[in-house]
Amino acid sequence: MGVRKVINIDEEKCTGCGECIISCAEGALEIVDGKAKLIKDMYCDGLGACLGCPEGALEIIEREADEFDEIAVEAHLAEKKPVTDISQLGEMACGCPSSMVRELEPAPEKRESGSAPASALRNWPVQLHLVPTKAPYFEGADLLIAADCTGFTLTNLHQSYLRDRALIIACPKLDDAASYEEKLAEIFRSNNIKNITILYMTVPCCSGLIYLINQALAKSGKSIPLEAHKIDFSGQEIEGHENKVAV
Repeated sequence: MGVRKVINIDEEKCTGCGECIISCAEGALEIVDGKAKLIKDMYCDGLGACLGCPEGALEIIEREADEFDEIAVEAHLAEKKPVTDISQLGEMACGCPSSMVRELEPAPEKRESGSAPASALRNWPVQLHLVPTKAPYFEGADLLIAADCTGFTLTNLHQSYLRDRALIIACPKLDDAASYEEKLAEIFRSNNIKNITILYMTVPCCSGLIYLINQALAKSGKSIPLEAHKIDFSGQEIEGHENKVAV
């Protein structure tokens, strides 16, 4: 054992998205309890092919570690099923399903008579704490950022607001607004988002979502068209509300 370069994972930042698992040709990383883990030092070559983490949770450090063992890696890879796609992580039951990135096919608009309305959800996850800062469904997206409570208030959410949009949900009162501001800024900075629609409730604290998003936009350096819709407790958009928000 000697001092050498190996991967280090910040568990606070890691969302368990699985991107690093795909990038590691040696199979040195696995998702355990929803977090990426280095399973054995001898499997890590220290070259950093896995460093493209959307959350910045991975870095190369120098520390005491077992020497890289190519023979052990070959034996390890011969025993395990190769992971070539993030969706396989769910099949292997080693990742956290709540944070596995998925692009969804919206259900057909035309349904059989008497059936439930069609879902328009296009992406998973949707909770701001869990979404990666860069994802395929954000690129070129019409983005809907909705306060948590609007989903329970709006009976026509999918048909009137969600269809053809990527979704993020958040609560400006109960969640960590400072971390959300930073994360939204990185989402805006890292993706080519076409426009943003905000849904928020009539209660005063919920308007903080607009402030949060404006602050994040300013930090991102991007100018993205933005509009907001205030929803009352009956599930109706309030008449006369100014939807255009200055950025």
